[in-house]
Amino acid sequence: MHLFVEQLTNVDFSYLDAKRGVVGETWWASAILEGALDDQGMVCDFGIVKKTLRQWLDFELDHRLLVPAKAPGLKIETTSDRVNISMLTGRGIVEMSAPAQAVTLIDTSEITAESVAAWSIQQLQAFFPETIDQLTLDFSPEIINGAFYHYSHGLKKHAGNCQRIAHGHRSRIQIWLNGERSDTEETYWAERWQDIYIGSKEDLSSENADTLSFAYTAEQGDFSLTLAREHCYMMSTDSTVELIADHLAQEIKLRHPEQNVRVRAFEGVNKGAMVQR
Repeated sequence: MHLFVEQLTNVDFSYLDAKRGVVGETWWASAILEGALDDQGMVCDFGIVKKTLRQWLDFELDHRLLVPAKAPGLKIETTSDRVNISMLTGRGIVEMSAPAQAVTLIDTSEITAESVAAWSIQQLQAFFPETIDQLTLDFSPEIINGAFYHYSHGLKKHAGNCQRIAHGHRSRIQIWLNGERSDTEETYWAERWQDIYIGSKEDLSSENADTLSFAYTAEQGDFSLTLAREHCYMMSTDSTVELIADHLAQEIKLRHPEQNVRVRAFEGVNKGAMVQR
């Protein structure tokens, strides 16, 4: 007998990639459990399945940087409470120092939906009853018919896990000019923000011709991140989705001063902020 749960929850995170650098991502998580029926006529109570999976995904993957621990050229230093990583990627250098709870080391050479699912299944085995013979976990991105971008950021003032300096999202962008959707403007921003790190000027700790370094202390501890300059987009404010939407509206208004501008900026799946100018 098979029990399935489709799109149980979604996880927003960033991951380290040998070619793309730090990539913001959002995946739906679905699961299938195979096993015999218990004395209730169930494979497993849906309440247990949903609670167990959601709690584990929220704690282990959501709002973290996923790091492929076996990636060639990756340097990792760990202590009981911190992780330091360094890697030269196709987008330039990536160096990060953060509390251990902000990083998940995946036993793989490359972060993919399949490799993360395989690792997650191994970790989850102990959390389900022995009557479960097999667990299948599937991660998949939102189907988006239109423009979107991958972005990473950190919000030092956030009381929750958004304070982690390298977490991110895969997000839609919708733009109207004088009440009409603008494919041209949406495509422009999707291309400009492809695999981008959105940094705040307040968090910039040092810079040179090639790199930008960010650092701050938040409730969870000290965070620092160095990236290639071309990997970053700077904002004068923090990068909450509300401020991102407002920033986009201001920039688009400068490009089209005679037109009314409306922006819907998403933060992952089915949530975001809207601004009109």
